[in-house]
Amino acid sequence: MKAKIVINGYGTIGKRVADAVSVQDDMEIVGVVKKSPDYGALLAEKKGYPLYAPDEEALKVFEEAGIKVKGTLNDVLSHANVVIDSTPGGVGKKNKLIYDKYSGLKQIYQGGEKPDVAEKSFSTLCNYEEALGADSLRVVSCNTTGLLRLLCTLRKIAPIEQVRAVMIRRAADPREIKKGPINSIVLNPVKLPSHHARDVNSVVPDINIVTAAVVVPTTLMHVHQVTVRFREKTTLEKIIEVLSSAPRIMLVDTGRTGIKSTAQLIEAARDMRPRNDIPELVVFRDSIALLNGNELMLFQAVHQESIVVPENVDAVRAVMKLAKTAEETVEKTDKSLGLRREFFY
Repeated sequence: MKAKIVINGYGTIGKRVADAVSVQDDMEIVGVVKKSPDYGALLAEKKGYPLYAPDEEALKVFEEAGIKVKGTLNDVLSHANVVIDSTPGGVGKKNKLIYDKYSGLKQIYQGGEKPDVAEKSFSTLCNYEEALGADSLRVVSCNTTGLLRLLCTLRKIAPIEQVRAVMIRRAADPREIKKGPINSIVLNPVKLPSHHARDVNSVVPDINIVTAAVVVPTTLMHVHQVTVRFREKTTLEKIIEVLSSAPRIMLVDTGRTGIKSTAQLIEAARDMRPRNDIPELVVFRDSIALLNGNELMLFQAVHQESIVVPENVDAVRAVMKLAKTAEETVEKTDKSLGLRREFFY
């Protein structure tokens, strides 16, 4: 039996999650909920996703715009097993009051919500098995997803003593017109450390991590500078071997590809991917350095629009127990989405 999915919110994340869910053989979309009758609603309609409005008031707005919808959020939730909430940060907490009225409805939220919105914060490579059968999960933010993919992979090499990371954050998504970019580098926050470390610890409490962040005038991707100290000595060759073989991590060789910037990454993705998405965590291979045998430094890049999409698919499998292990769901999800194409190596 396929999991019946409602996607509430059809913006940057929601439309990508909808497309990802639509190609899974164990899931089907029974409804997409859109707040406004704009081009996104027309896109959902064109793709054949059943379109719903959040409430009766919005339903009337759709009707006035000449866009047909099948009903409201309440109408479609009664036909679903899982709701994926991809509304703006803070809205999901309000929507939870609606979802809780439907017995047995599994709930998946995004990283813009506080951790207490769900039973667990979730990242596939770190805690998939712990999330099996949960009533609700919060897929952590794009930056946190990137950090966790790296750290939970590196823990296979040796225990981690401490992590220090600086987030160089994009100012806005490309579609946003009210946030910038601006001609400045903004401390985010001014008072250190940043919240990203707490978000990592909401998934893996035992990692000793401190983070800082700045916002810069770009819309393409985030970049992280990460320093990891292991409790044991290792080798550069071992680190590269583990990262190269890890799922959802893509090592980009600057010397071979000439790629040393987010602009070049996105340009390469334009030639290869729908929407120029890069759901993988990008690690710049040439930046990897090992000091004193146990201190790793590197740069990595996070495509904020798409990196959490595979985790949303996996979260459905976790709550519905459609796959028993992280390896099983990663194999299914990544194959269906075409992750890690050889062009980037």
